[in-house]
Amino acid sequence: MSTHTPLKPEVFEILATMSDGELHGYAILKAIEERGTPMAASLLYRKLRRLLEDGWVEEVDTPLDDETDARRRYYRLTARGRQALEAEARRIVALADSERVREIATAGVGAEEAGRA
Repeated sequence: MSTHTPLKPEVFEILATMSDGELHGYAILKAIEERGTPMAASLLYRKLRRLLEDGWVEEVDTPLDDETDARRRYYRLTARGRQALEAEARRIVALADSERVREIATAGVGAEEAGRA
């Protein structure tokens, strides 16, 4: 993966979820799903493996307070991963703030209302 945006939506979701700190894979998956984005566990772990290879995420030791499952692997963003996440967030905000994007987003609203009248 390059540090160039745009990021694939599932990569953005994973990085955004991890932005608050260390999490194990299942916790990442559940947090993404709670935000309304379904994701298969196989896709998450495939993306995590790639993010590890690219140096955007690193594996960390299991916290001492987690004695629930020794198999859990914890991950956190690296500086490089955080930079990619922040760059993509800035890109999304700039798009959302674009007059043209607002026009496109609201264009269908008027047409739908006119069709109902």
